[in-house]
Amino acid sequence: MADRKPEENGVSGKPKQLMMADFDPPKPPKRNKYAFACAMLASMTSILLGYDIGVMSGAQIYIKKDFNCTDVQIEVLVGILNVYSLVGSAAAGKTSDMIGRRYTIVLAGAIFFIGAILMGFATNYAFLMVGRFVAGIGVGYALMIAPVYTAEVSPASARGFLTSFPEVFINAGILLGYVSNFAFSKLPLHLGWRFMLGIGAIPSIFLAFGVLGMPESPRWLVMQGRLGDAKIVLDKTSDSLEESKLRLADIKEAAGIPEDCDDDIVQVPKRTADEAIWKELLLHPTPTVRHILMCGVGIHFFQQASGIDAVVLYSTKIFEKAGIKRDTPKLLATIAVGFVKTIFILVATFFLDKVGRRPLLLSSVAGMIVSLMGLAFGLTIIEHSDQKIMWAVALCIATVLTYVAFFSIGMGPITWVYSSEIFPLRLRAQGCSIGVAMNRVVSGVISMTFLSLTDAITIGGAFFLFTGIAIVAFVFFYTLFPETHGRNLEEVEQLFGTFFRWRSRSVELKMKREAEMATKKAQE
Repeated sequence: MADRKPEENGVSGKPKQLMMADFDPPKPPKRNKYAFACAMLASMTSILLGYDIGVMSGAQIYIKKDFNCTDVQIEVLVGILNVYSLVGSAAAGKTSDMIGRRYTIVLAGAIFFIGAILMGFATNYAFLMVGRFVAGIGVGYALMIAPVYTAEVSPASARGFLTSFPEVFINAGILLGYVSNFAFSKLPLHLGWRFMLGIGAIPSIFLAFGVLGMPESPRWLVMQGRLGDAKIVLDKTSDSLEESKLRLADIKEAAGIPEDCDDDIVQVPKRTADEAIWKELLLHPTPTVRHILMCGVGIHFFQQASGIDAVVLYSTKIFEKAGIKRDTPKLLATIAVGFVKTIFILVATFFLDKVGRRPLLLSSVAGMIVSLMGLAFGLTIIEHSDQKIMWAVALCIATVLTYVAFFSIGMGPITWVYSSEIFPLRLRAQGCSIGVAMNRVVSGVISMTFLSLTDAITIGGAFFLFTGIAIVAFVFFYTLFPETHGRNLEEVEQLFGTFFRWRSRSVELKMKREAEMATKKAQE
């Protein structure tokens, strides 16, 4: 044995020769397919809202003719679903804590199914409003729970990519709604719009059954004391076993479970009562919670206040004002809007975890400002002209398309990504429900007043107003929003609390992390 060569003992007498590959940067982890599948299934629930938005843009034309509705009745019918969805989003936080994220998604699909059936069989305006109410509750549930579940199941390396899926499926739903409008527009008046609305029940059936194959959120499992089940899910949804252990340790710390506790089932310390959570969020927030709440609610406000639902829901009206009078060309133009919106949201998903949240968000809003200004200018020129001005018509169509494209590369997906990852675990469900409530209130106000607003200040004036709001949004995001890219959910909280001085805090955390890594390497 003593005669064995050094190489056979695993020790070489020569120093190891470094290869060029040793100097390459570490390869990023491969995309976790299990987490990808879970996020996709959960986010597909958002297709319900997208379909409703898209289909109502065309169905309203035929509902108005069939029921002899006024413009006010139509704008209330179109926008009221957003207000009704407040009921669902307000209840979803508590529901998801009680029965789990997964069954809450199933519940959302079931409620929307009932609402779609009621709308499809509506015999008058009042009956149609009942269907809108039920469908709105389902939409509220879906909007709140899909991004929360996706954020909680995603590894840090792909959280932006996966958490943007709800917006992807909202856009896919909008496109399907536009296609449905065109497909059923040739049916008799009393059947066409009913098929447009009622067919939305079909996706909810498949979604409800598909979601049953998903695992429960690991954070919810830990909150229930089911550490063994949570560990199994984390092992499958993390990029490595080491990351799985770190994620579990972070969640245990946030839930108040001792770090050295490794039992499969544990007694979880009694969680803060709901009243205390709401007090911490709204009445006595710390500077950190106040900063998080400002950002989480603010991004939802500006997403809708900058006019996206006005463009998507009333695209047929905008194209009519731009000079396209016949129904078929208008519906085809809306399909182009849905197609562009969907393509660019897919582009955004692949850059969220490469470029980061801030660069995409700021670029998106800047592009929206220019597009809104061009659209407002084109519509104003057309409105004050006695003859058809082709360059102004082309400008309006082009700026509608560029507006939805810029919205989709940043403001659309990042709203859901950012708001779902900045709230700490103890406040996440309630914090996200506040953000969704703001989103739906503003969307409802915009969609229920747009026609009246255009009558009051002209359609060009309405889009000049949206331009001003988008400029304020750009300043708000630039000054108050820290970059959260690449940080785990528990670490994100440390970036907040300094408001306008968040950049210095980010530098401190970076230096601290580098020091910890250097210490760890030295110990090894």
